[in-house]
Amino acid sequence: MYLPAHFEQKDVQALHALMRAHPLATLVTTAADGPTADHLPLEYDAASGTLRGHVARANPLWRHADGQPVLAVFGGPQAYVSPGWYPSKAATHKVVPTWNYTVVHAHGRLRAVDDAPWLRALVGRLTDRFEAERAAPPEPWSVADAPEDYIAQMLRAIVGIEIGVERLLGKWKVSQNRSEADRLGVAAGLGADPMAALLRGH
Repeated sequence: MYLPAHFEQKDVQALHALMRAHPLATLVTTAADGPTADHLPLEYDAASGTLRGHVARANPLWRHADGQPVLAVFGGPQAYVSPGWYPSKAATHKVVPTWNYTVVHAHGRLRAVDDAPWLRALVGRLTDRFEAERAAPPEPWSVADAPEDYIAQMLRAIVGIEIGVERLLGKWKVSQNRSEADRLGVAAGLGADPMAALLRGH
C-alpha cells in the first residue's frame, strides 16, 4: 500500500477499533493461478494478535492454509470529496476532486482449524455480537435456537481459519494535506456522513 507519512495512522487502538467496527475483510491469498480474494467477517483478538473466521468447506482457501502469508484488508469510512467544498476554491480555483478513506491492512500467516468445538465457539461469539448490534426486533437470535443436529450439520460444512497478525498498517486519508478551512468545508459538505466526524476530529 502506498502510504505517505502524513496519511499513516499509527494509533494502534484506532486500527483495532476500525477492525471491530468494520469486520467484513477482504482476505487476499495466493493460489496456484495467482492472487485471489475472499470476503468474510473476521474477529480480531487483540490480546493474542489473532484474526479468526470461517469459510465454506468447499472453498479451497483452507486447504492451502499452511502458514502462507496473507493480507486482510478492512475498509472503514470513505467518501468522495468535491472540490466545491473547499473555501480555497474561490480564492485560487486550484482544486481537484479526491477520495477520502480509512483502511487497515493486517499482514500475517494463515492456518486452518478443522475442529467442531472451536467452530461452535466462534460461530456463537460472532452471532451474539452481531445480533446484539441489531437495532430492531425481534429478539436476538442465538445458535441455541436451532436444532442441535442441524447446527452440527452446518458446522461440518465450514472450516475455521486463523491469521497470526505480524504487522498492521493503517491509512487515514482524511484531508490532512488541506488547510483547516478546507477540511471543515469538506466536513460540512459531507453532512452526517461518518467521514465528516473524522475530519472534524483531525
